[in-house]
Amino acid sequence: MAVDERWLVAGLGNPTRWYAGTRHNAGFLVADRLAERHGARWRGVTTRTASFALDGRTVLLAEPQWSINLSGRPVAALLRRHQVPVERLLVIQDDLDFPFGAARLKRGGGPGGHNGARSVHTALGTADYARLRVGVGRPPKGVRVSDFVVDRFSEQERQRMPELLDRCADAVEAFVLRGLNRAQDVLHTADAH
Repeated sequence: MAVDERWLVAGLGNPTRWYAGTRHNAGFLVADRLAERHGARWRGVTTRTASFALDGRTVLLAEPQWSINLSGRPVAALLRRHQVPVERLLVIQDDLDFPFGAARLKRGGGPGGHNGARSVHTALGTADYARLRVGVGRPPKGVRVSDFVVDRFSEQERQRMPELLDRCADAVEAFVLRGLNRAQDVLHTADAH
């Protein structure tokens, strides 16, 4: 392990209280859980950041305070400023293609229909970074996607949220400490139970 090995974990979401607790802010919720777990304090205005040490590694958490669709520029700026290679970037986003409670971690691949992920792809000029996709499910018939993702989680989903956030935080820690395959195992093992 290199001295002062740095990692960037960027949660995607929309700023302001209006969007707090909405499906599109699943990335913020996981980042918040990591900060809470490690006693990291948030700082900053245009991009909130917090950091903590994890077994000799420095983990920088970030929550861009721009529209989620413009997340790429602040993420790219943080990578440059902190000299973090793209291989040590993990972006956390909501995903309509997985039911609530499911989460998937992979490196590479296209952004699908997620405009925040598309913004990160464009700003970095590569898809060769890891993404943790937190399932929020599909909207009910007759509800537009754009309305569904900025709506709050249901009461039943909120009751299950602590377990989901803890599992995602466990996967992020495993990714930093033991690599992508071990982090995927954390999520898949939990899915099997």
